[in-house]
Amino acid sequence: MFTNEVIKSFNELETSIYNYVCQHSEKVAYMRIRELADETHVSTATILRFCRKLNCEGFSEFKVKLKMHLGEEKKATLKYSDHSVVEFFERTLNGDLENKIKEAAKLIAEIDHVIFIGSGSSGIVAEYGARYFSSLGKFSLYIKDPFLQLHSKHHDKSVTIALSVSGENYFTIEHLNQLKQEGSTIISITNNTRSTIAKISDVNIAYYVTEEIYEKANITTQVPVVYILESLAREVHRQQS
Repeated sequence: MFTNEVIKSFNELETSIYNYVCQHSEKVAYMRIRELADETHVSTATILRFCRKLNCEGFSEFKVKLKMHLGEEKKATLKYSDHSVVEFFERTLNGDLENKIKEAAKLIAEIDHVIFIGSGSSGIVAEYGARYFSSLGKFSLYIKDPFLQLHSKHHDKSVTIALSVSGENYFTIEHLNQLKQEGSTIISITNNTRSTIAKISDVNIAYYVTEEIYEKANITTQVPVVYILESLAREVHRQQS
């Protein structure tokens, strides 16, 4: 409801209204303009200017938008964790997951090192993947900095494993584009095969679970990704033994 541009435009009095609204949003949604003016120690004219900066004709429209905003932020009902795991096994293990893992493992077994990339929760799992692969004898590293330039003469001897639920993360795509142009083979693990990251990969392994968003945070389970990474690392180890 409050964009960075709008917040920057607030003067000192408008900022005090903004702070009050953030702290008492449920209450403000049912207040009269005079009550809000008294609570924030400003004039009703100041409140109306505040409302206009939010593209509201007046205080009544502001309250309508505030109520809608509060409605959108109501907590969603979370699925039980075993629901997502069962969903993964039912949808994926009946398909060609094992063949995809073997295909990817063959590419990894033939190169010198593996680069893991990912952002957010995918980044945390990518770091785990790099440690797991290294523990099984395949030198691997995780690129944590999304702004790091990856120029190297040796990317043609590497495989990049990209993790992304949506398959549309901007920084991951930027890194993949750079690594692909420099000769790295791209393997991606995403939630579907139709995303940008999946399309630009040499091999894509998709796991197909229902994506979950909770208060604007992507909380889609990472259990399938961990399963795929561990299976992939073990298959690489078998092929190299």
